[in-house]
Amino acid sequence: MGGVVLDVDTGGVKAPDGGWGWAVLAGCFVITGFSYAFPKAVSVFFKELIREFGVGYSDTAWISSILLAMLYGTGPLCSVLVNRFGCRPVMMVGGLFASLGMILASFSTGIIHIYLSTGVITGLGLALNFQPSLIMLNRYFSEKRPLANGLAAAGSPVALCCLSPLGQVLQYQYGWRGGFLILGGILLNCCVCASLMKPLVAPTTVKAKDQEQDKEERTEGAEKKKPKAKLLDFSVFKDAGFVIYTVAASIMVLGLFVPPVFVVSYAKELGNEDTKSALLLTILGFIDIFARPTCGVIAGLKWVRPRCVYLFSFAMIFNGVTDLIGSQAKDYASLVVFCIFFGISYGMVGALQFEVLMTIVGTQKFSSAIGLVLLMEAIAVLVGPPGAGRLLDITKNYMYVFLLAGSEVVLSAVVLATCNFLFIRKKSSAVEDKLENITVTDDSKMEMCSKFTENNDEEEKGEREEPGSVTEESQEAEKLLKQPQPNGDIAINPETCL
Repeated sequence: MGGVVLDVDTGGVKAPDGGWGWAVLAGCFVITGFSYAFPKAVSVFFKELIREFGVGYSDTAWISSILLAMLYGTGPLCSVLVNRFGCRPVMMVGGLFASLGMILASFSTGIIHIYLSTGVITGLGLALNFQPSLIMLNRYFSEKRPLANGLAAAGSPVALCCLSPLGQVLQYQYGWRGGFLILGGILLNCCVCASLMKPLVAPTTVKAKDQEQDKEERTEGAEKKKPKAKLLDFSVFKDAGFVIYTVAASIMVLGLFVPPVFVVSYAKELGNEDTKSALLLTILGFIDIFARPTCGVIAGLKWVRPRCVYLFSFAMIFNGVTDLIGSQAKDYASLVVFCIFFGISYGMVGALQFEVLMTIVGTQKFSSAIGLVLLMEAIAVLVGPPGAGRLLDITKNYMYVFLLAGSEVVLSAVVLATCNFLFIRKKSSAVEDKLENITVTDDSKMEMCSKFTENNDEEEKGEREEPGSVTEESQEAEKLLKQPQPNGDIAINPETCL
């Protein structure tokens, strides 16, 4: 919030903004799609699970809730593993876990088994892929990072449009057990995406190799004395910008995911058919696909990027106001208009949320910062939709649900924009004043040095004009050097004299 941090990874290599980074972006696109769309795509099998195990809809809904809780709540664990082993090994293991959970779920004999396999194991595997992919994207892109974030975030609606119909086809052809088994095989593609996450290495030359050897020889003893690197850096909480972002994001998540959960039921409540009501989510997802890259391009503009926090605040206000107006919908046409505007605002929020966090903390602390933020958001994810459902049970009116969600999102935008304007801007102005003072003193020092050099030049010219005097002075200096000096005194000679 206070300013853009130079994106340099731990090895001191600047982000290439292209090259192999586009392959990393493709992997992040797929991982983001699996992570966000998979909990919703699994809901296609809920009716078959209800018939198989004789449970209620609320029991099956816990599968998606556990998946999301694992995706968000294991953020600190992912940060520790990434800081310890690196992004690629963690993602490889995560891909195996994600696939293993779905394969084990296909042999389940009770709903508890699916909670443990699909919810816990697959959720952990997706979390171990999602967070490291964002970290690698942040390392490979700096100038083009807003665009890269927008394109990667577009993987979520694209995967949702693909996985939901695929799940219906698999359920019809092979049943829920065969569908789970095939989805487990599809999730092995996370390992393929992990193989694309090549660590950044500085280009080596002959001079660089010689310098590295010299540095290694000099720092062998120093490295033993150095403390170990922190696996989870809590110093990010000392940054006021990070604290403000975390509070605002937690409030936002309370209401952000509520409308997509209840809009289909809202349409059915107004007397629309099931297929017609389900089409609303398709419209929302289709608009979302184009909104995220477009917002990424806008956020990358020179004038907009230093103010991306305020663009993020505008996106949240846009989303919240859309919820408030959508609460007054009375027919299907008004719900279609609501889904169009909600898709635009939802895509803007999705494209900007991690871009703003990267801007605040920079590359070195991003791995720890995103884990801590996701942990705080996990609490809000578990409270938000169930709380809205509880309100619906009490009031029997969807209007209050959408009003609550919209007010929460608007409140988060007000907190983010107001606190950033009041606190962060003052600090940045104070820093600028200090920099001005430093530059003034540096200028005065430069003037003194220039005068000193001019005087020396004049003296040198005089010495060149009188060669005899130079020889006499040199003889006197040799006599002084030959004379013994008392202990503790320093012999004054032209070399030691300033």
